[in-house]
Amino acid sequence: MLIEITSKIIDVTPSIREYVASRFEKLERMQVPMISPHVYVGKEGEHYVIEAKIQIPFGKLFAEAEHEDLFAAINALEQKLERQIIRHIHRPDARRNRNIQRPHSMAAMF
Repeated sequence: MLIEITSKIIDVTPSIREYVASRFEKLERMQVPMISPHVYVGKEGEHYVIEAKIQIPFGKLFAEAEHEDLFAAINALEQKLERQIIRHIHRPDARRNRNIQRPHSMAAMF
């Protein structure tokens, strides 16, 4: 998968590219096709800011993470994206279960 990584302030080194790619490989294992992922790496004061925009078949994902350590920020970003993907995967199940008729009391069950 080709990940577009941009930055205006810091240089994107090969080690940063490899680390971002390794984090996105974990997301790819969730069997959700990612279309045109874009990652922005920046620095605001003492903190690194990482943003990711990903188009997926059933919507768009956006996550942002901030940390003093660049690699910790990338890890936090990956965790946020993973939670969003899991939420989108299980959304049809939640909609399906919403229409189930449930008894209002235990007495109605007997």
